[in-house]
Amino acid sequence: MLAGAGGSVGALAAVGMFAVAKAPQAQAADAAATASPFRIGLNTSTLRGQKLTLGELVDTAAKAGFQSLEPWISELEDHKRRGGSLKDLGKRINDLGMTVVSAIGFAEWIVDDDARRAKGLEQAKRDMDLVRQLGGERIAAPPAGATDVAHFDLAKAAERYRALLEAGAEIGVVPQVEVWGFSKTLGKLSDAAAVALDCGRPDACVLPDVFHLYKGGSGFAGLRLLSGNAIHVIHTNDYPDKISREAIKDSDRVFPGDGVAPLKTIFRDLRDAGFRGTLSIELFNPTYWRQEPATVARVALEKTRALVADALKA
Repeated sequence: MLAGAGGSVGALAAVGMFAVAKAPQAQAADAAATASPFRIGLNTSTLRGQKLTLGELVDTAAKAGFQSLEPWISELEDHKRRGGSLKDLGKRINDLGMTVVSAIGFAEWIVDDDARRAKGLEQAKRDMDLVRQLGGERIAAPPAGATDVAHFDLAKAAERYRALLEAGAEIGVVPQVEVWGFSKTLGKLSDAAAVALDCGRPDACVLPDVFHLYKGGSGFAGLRLLSGNAIHVIHTNDYPDKISREAIKDSDRVFPGDGVAPLKTIFRDLRDAGFRGTLSIELFNPTYWRQEPATVARVALEKTRALVADALKA
């Protein structure tokens, strides 16, 4: 996983309600992608307040020009409850020129309690099956259920992550160890990296988040030490300068470029480390939730695309 490290570490990093025609915006996004090593995706939390259906979220993301979508498991479940087919929707997503880069779930795979962990693993399997039905290949694996446990045994976390990866391999979905900056467990990038390193599987990977790296005190220099192959998705966002790290909340996230996060440096470091994955824009700002979803999606993409272009220009 560590860039430039030896063989054993290097091995670890090897890891229909709308028209079907591909949206012109998606075609433009394909053209823009040729100038960037990254794909840009929309995490559906960014539009949560507008209470769109999963199909409507797909349509909004495609029209804005996003290349990828990162939905939440609750949205997949709601789509099925409404009588929708995840397989059919997945085909539509592909026809629109997008991919399902990942999904957000909260199965308790890491907790110490054996019964809860067994239940959590079964929940993770159900969640991963939903993701696979939609055509996705990854899912977030945050420390749900263990956020208040200080000095968590990372060796045990690595064993449990291995079990989660093994379950995912049977389904065809890769769990990504997610950093949660507010958590006492896996609150830092170094914690998530240690769990991935020690699990002993080549499909191990981490899921960083700009906000959480700041919130948890990791900073951003550590991203330069990770091979880009160990990161498939990074949750991309920004934060204002007038709120302390201790007091800042998810709802304070702002559009990339509207805050003080060193995003240009982050993008350059990711590129130099070999990252060729997806910048998934994940916001929870109630101000944006009160706006037209098409406008929020368009602005989020335009600001991120402009930052990437400026950061990586020769």
